[in-house]
Amino acid sequence: TIMASAENDGDFDDDNRTKDVSKGISGADADAEYKQLAKKKRSNAESMLIAKYNANVQNKERLKQMKKDDADPNLEKLNGYKKRALMKRQKGKGDKIVKAKMSVHKTKRYRAAIAAADAEIVLNTESAGLVEAENDMERTSSLTQVQLKRDHLDEQTGRHIFDLQLDSYAPYGFKYDRSGRSAVLYGQRGHVSLLDCQQLSLKTEFHVQERIRDACFLHNDSMFAAAQTNHVYIYDDTGAEIHKLNDHIDPFCVDFLPYHWLLASVGRAGWLKYQDTSTGELVSQHRTKLGPCRVMRQNQSNAVMHLGHTNGVVTLWSPASSEYLVKMMCHKGSPISSMAIDKSGRYMVTGGADRQVKVWDLRMFKTTHAYYTSSGIPTSIDISQRGVLGIGHAGHATFWRPQALKIKEKDPYMHHGMPACSPVETVRFRPFEDV
Repeated sequence: TIMASAENDGDFDDDNRTKDVSKGISGADADAEYKQLAKKKRSNAESMLIAKYNANVQNKERLKQMKKDDADPNLEKLNGYKKRALMKRQKGKGDKIVKAKMSVHKTKRYRAAIAAADAEIVLNTESAGLVEAENDMERTSSLTQVQLKRDHLDEQTGRHIFDLQLDSYAPYGFKYDRSGRSAVLYGQRGHVSLLDCQQLSLKTEFHVQERIRDACFLHNDSMFAAAQTNHVYIYDDTGAEIHKLNDHIDPFCVDFLPYHWLLASVGRAGWLKYQDTSTGELVSQHRTKLGPCRVMRQNQSNAVMHLGHTNGVVTLWSPASSEYLVKMMCHKGSPISSMAIDKSGRYMVTGGADRQVKVWDLRMFKTTHAYYTSSGIPTSIDISQRGVLGIGHAGHATFWRPQALKIKEKDPYMHHGMPACSPVETVRFRPFEDV
């Protein structure tokens, strides 16, 4: 034990009590600070943000209801202590200690609301960062990736533009995890790679010596599922095989429902199957009765699975229903080649072998407008979190502004040509980055 004398260091007073120690703000000081903060002039936008985060505003209705209850109380349900407290409140004689604490909490909540509003103003930008043309003669679609990286982007952002030459095991598919930090790159000839998109490094790679048709991450980037030739397999981030799902036979597509912990797959036989990844049980299996299904996407707003069939029909499914929820004829006489649903769940975009890309309003299940891909069949479609529509067709990737989902745009937003990689296998946006 180390003992130190404090006779002359000034840390203790004559009565051996500590001084200069913060005992917290008093009720009077809290009221004064609250009035001073409330009197400060602010813009309308800042005032709205403060009101949004201020818990005092949210407690007003509760306090009004409490006053109504005090005006007409049910004395039979109150004990002696509650009756005495009610009489004090009705006479206007509240507990001074409680009043002081309430004043302190009120000031702290208001101070926290101001800090949250300041943080939102600093950290969030009003615009989405889209490329804008300086005059009517310019077209943003003529801007190449080389020009964008060389002349318009900073070094940190430009490093996300890179090329990987993978000819030995092509074609490849690509999927991000929910955070956008990791990605799985799977070749149809059995090559699998896990990438760290933040560090732009390779985490692991291995060969399964079997065709891989689709892959997706599970609840995080530590495990992912791969739809191989005969069954669905689950691997960890080191490439070790964890599970083999024998019930999922000859799968074409896999997807994971993160809020239900269900792994969904559909294959050549047309059976949609849901596997509980927490217990390992097969929750449900539904027969679509529409033959092989090669297109499946998830509506993230309600976890409904959208299946695109070879006769141009799109069906909507949930685990609890043995029959489809909705059946839509999207491309008459043409197989569904690709599909995507926006983050809000309001719009669905489908691509067919007729080279049409149709935008559907899922609130009415009606098509609003359509686009035409003259260079080839739309093989892959995706919608970013900002609403940018990406379409892969032949050796091209075309991107449309967020307004293209609501109204028909005349010209695309951006265009990227890849003639040596035709056709485009996968178009995916990175979450929280829109890369």
